[in-house]
Amino acid sequence: MSSDDERDEKELDITSPEVVTKYKSAAEIVNKALQVVLAECKPKAKIVDICEKGDAFIKEQAGNMYKNVKKKIDRGVAFPTCVSVNNTVGHFSPLASDETVLEEGDMVKIDMGCHIDGFIALVAHTHVIQDGPITGRKADVIAAANTAAEVALRLVRPGKKNHAVTEAIQKVAEAYDCKIVEGVISHQMKQNVIDGSKSFLSVSTPETRVDDAEFEENEVYAIDIVASTGDGKPKLLDEKQTTIYRKDESIHYQLKMKASRFIISEIKEKFPHMPFSARSLEEKRARLGLVECVNHGHLQPYPVLFEKPGDFVAQIKFTVLLMPNGSDRITSHTLQELQPTKTIDDPEIKGWLALGIKKKKGGGKKKKAAKKAGEKGEASTEAEPMEASSNAQE
Repeated sequence: MSSDDERDEKELDITSPEVVTKYKSAAEIVNKALQVVLAECKPKAKIVDICEKGDAFIKEQAGNMYKNVKKKIDRGVAFPTCVSVNNTVGHFSPLASDETVLEEGDMVKIDMGCHIDGFIALVAHTHVIQDGPITGRKADVIAAANTAAEVALRLVRPGKKNHAVTEAIQKVAEAYDCKIVEGVISHQMKQNVIDGSKSFLSVSTPETRVDDAEFEENEVYAIDIVASTGDGKPKLLDEKQTTIYRKDESIHYQLKMKASRFIISEIKEKFPHMPFSARSLEEKRARLGLVECVNHGHLQPYPVLFEKPGDFVAQIKFTVLLMPNGSDRITSHTLQELQPTKTIDDPEIKGWLALGIKKKKGGGKKKKAAKKAGEKGEASTEAEPMEASSNAQE
């Protein structure tokens, strides 16, 4: 292997400052995009319009970066904007013809992602369309997802095992009398890989298993927690609602239909690695071609699943870099004020929440750390978005 090859190999992870910069640039864009989308979440707003605004903002902001580099750098949407309401678990990003609107009191889950050169920053946030504090079961389920995410942040660290995180997440949800939604997996991410093989479940079931693994320094994870006031066993109601897909690069089956071949070549060109919305494709051909592409494994669908009507589902997702000096959560958003009906009394959960995120610095390094925190500015103030429901932890 030449020294150039070795350098390329090395630059694929966060031991390279340039890679860290790309992750943080993607994070800055997606954090701003989340604010843009939240501002649009008002009664009678059309969901498809909100999704399109989120995606357009990410494309525009990412497009303004790395314009003048010799080698073209791919950048843009890493996960299409989804706006999933109340008992909808996720992945709701409808086609242009969809008329669904938001209503006062809706619990809205916003899920989105940006990448710079294949280095991905994902975020998901839950917001209720109302003024004043969130109370009752809505507050419980948001607090459950958020507290579980805070615990996961503290347990996803070098040397820890993935199954320990799964057990802790379930324990937190039970404390709020909520369930963790089955089938949600938090994955390691690498360049152009949104769902790496290293992962952990939010809840273990006989149907869903992941290999035992240990977290290591210089890894990147998207920690994804989805909690429900229902039974946590969502159902697919209508396959036609699925609009988000990802190309499976390992499948080489020769498609029969002309429309399918046209669609798959368009996808290979525009979205070789990242999930995409069917809205981005030529609609008539897409309708014809997508079915064959999915049936033969060329595309992996992200289905729209539902809990029972009347249930509330909350989601918190963030991207974390396992840096040598501790964990760096690069995507997040502050919650509304929560007044849950439950409080955290369990000493084990309190112990997890009390764990630090950064490693303690020694002597002469303190100034450097303070300077870094100052440079980070806004990001460092967002490191503890649990404030809204901190009453629940006292």
